Amino acid sequence: MPFKKLHTDIQEKLADLKIITPTAFQSLSIPVIKSGANVFCTAKEDSGKTTTLLLTTLQKLKFEAVGSAPRALVLVENKEKAMELYDGFSAYTRYNSLRVYFAEEKVHIDLHKSEIFEGVDILISTPKGMSILFLNNAVNTSQVKIFSIDDAEFLTLKSAYTALMSITQSLNKCQFVLYSEKMHPILKRLKSNFMEFSKTVSI
Repeated sequence: MPFKKLHTDIQEKLADLKIITPTAFQSLSIPVIKSGANVFCTAKEDSGKTTTLLLTTLQKLKFEAVGSAPRALVLVENKEKAMELYDGFSAYTRYNSLRVYFAEEKVHIDLHKSEIFEGVDILISTPKGMSILFLNNAVNTSQVKIFSIDDAEFLTLKSAYTALMSITQSLNKCQFVLYSEKMHPILKRLKSNFMEFSKTVSI
């Protein structure tokens, strides 16, 4: 059972949230993501993709705050998706030291710089928002361990795809995990970029 091999504190949170049995997708994907490989995860809506993103990110960070630089980046399509993920992480980290931050693209960059400088473990943003942070040296990327993209179909938009390419060029070696309902041809193209040697989990 994948949940039984997660950090004990994460298991306790799952029990509190009454999440007991993993979905079929979670049973297949969590062990592969935990292995450290780059992974394309494709499954239908309500298969547990977002919860998998939450759990594997927390697992990668060992469910504890460390240093001040972000160790996990999460890319989403828009503000609404970002807030959903922020709330999702908050359900697990409410009584934990892990720091989750949403960088909204319309907020002044100087405010983001000062708040991120104070210490962030998980940074969530849109392609445009993340690109602005990187272009203005607002994020120290040296400690990034995992980069996840939720509902990655939005990368079919040229502006989002271009921003992603710019962002990934600024990263040192880290794990990339993409979640989508289907493997779009645009996503397949990523195999020749930062998703080399990737694995695919599909149900």
